[in-house]
Amino acid sequence: MHFNFVINRHNQLPNSNVIPTHFLRKTVLAVAIGSTAISSSASPSIYPTGTTRYNPTKAFNSFVLFTGGDNIAHLIDLNGNSVHEWKDAAGHSTLIDPALNGGKLGHVFVTIDTIEGKGTDLVPGQVNRRISKTIGELDWDGKTVWEFGEKAPGGAAQQHHDWARLPNGNTVVLANLVHPVKGFKQPQILDDVIYEVNPAGEVVWKWIASEHLNEFGFTKAELKLVRNADTADYLHVNNLKVVGPNKWFAAGDKRFDPENLVIDARNANFIIIINKKTGKVAWNLGPHYAANENGQRTRKVPRPVDQIAAQHDAHIIPEGLPGAGNLLVFDNQGEAGYPPVALPTTGGSRVLEIDPVKKEIVWQYTGESSGGPSWSFRSTHISAARRLPNGNTFIDEGQSGRLFQVTPDGEIVWEYVNPYARIGKDTDTGRSTFNNQLYRGQPVPYEWVPTGTPHSEQAVTPPELSTFHVQPTQ
Repeated sequence: MHFNFVINRHNQLPNSNVIPTHFLRKTVLAVAIGSTAISSSASPSIYPTGTTRYNPTKAFNSFVLFTGGDNIAHLIDLNGNSVHEWKDAAGHSTLIDPALNGGKLGHVFVTIDTIEGKGTDLVPGQVNRRISKTIGELDWDGKTVWEFGEKAPGGAAQQHHDWARLPNGNTVVLANLVHPVKGFKQPQILDDVIYEVNPAGEVVWKWIASEHLNEFGFTKAELKLVRNADTADYLHVNNLKVVGPNKWFAAGDKRFDPENLVIDARNANFIIIINKKTGKVAWNLGPHYAANENGQRTRKVPRPVDQIAAQHDAHIIPEGLPGAGNLLVFDNQGEAGYPPVALPTTGGSRVLEIDPVKKEIVWQYTGESSGGPSWSFRSTHISAARRLPNGNTFIDEGQSGRLFQVTPDGEIVWEYVNPYARIGKDTDTGRSTFNNQLYRGQPVPYEWVPTGTPHSEQAVTPPELSTFHVQPTQ
């Protein structure tokens, strides 16, 4: 049987491993992956990609940056047009706030080079054979203006998941350190380390997670489980943010010193703030949480923080944004914990806004917030969430490669599905594989890039799903 499709191949790159197809403006688009790639997928195999809905009057209009399966860092507008690109050797790129970068516009962090070695993947439990050798800052034209790797311990950055520019011009880098640690079952552990690196690429400060095990809130019994973990990647820290200026510190709470650092450990279900001056844990959330009311997950707010699991992208909402000073985190509700925590059988993921002083949830987003069942919003690994200036929240549902914006009451006012998929091959069956997951998307204000960078703000109205069908060829 043959099918007819309307296909818009927009801004396609000459890469045979990438399928960039888009659903843009008011045209209903669908994608057919033929026998040259894959014939079907375990998930729904036919669906539109690119921008699938967009209300410019309700959305916060901006660019968005992400690295696709083509290892290209794409800066897109909200109509899905790729307006600028940088090469990226990994799967994560970040545009640097010009306020922290001497006013330079359109500079990004990317991975410049990788090498064979030990490391971690974003998929739980999977080991990646390649690690980061060199990371760098690229300008708008793709020229390397700063890099770190050659002067890193062992001659390789081993950076993973995150990085951030500091007000003093240095850069903090989340990295791995493979070394033996006394008391662990594994002969060598994949430890998490933070480096502060100066403009010359030299390490001027470091923090090693295993040196602070007794500060993370584990009981003695839990510490025994940690040390006897079957994986060397015992914590899997996946996030590093600078606390930044905030109302708590302004009121005298030194735990929230703007120079302090926020990290979270996916495998251990905790979020902490590190005192930058002492290296000690200044504040923590988890690994123990309040029980759900009557054993059921509630949506009532405010309430004490209930069970978080396998979370990502924890950070303090910056000053000037709605909710400033609160903690925003993507709660994946994935398998994690020492011991593994109980999770709702049919539950989905959540985005939580938390008062970090009261440790109460003050706002949340779940699948129910947009009128669906809980499992309609679900990503058990990767993913992110950011507060926007108009009060909306930008969400990366990374597992499905979906980026979207929601209003405070859960209305989806922009939605985009990653069209830059990675095509691989299953080593057991030999079948082609298709994966359009996105580790992280970043909303980028127009003014962060050079003036005149083109962008479109045309409304996209989605079709009525009950009547949106693929028609057979007559």
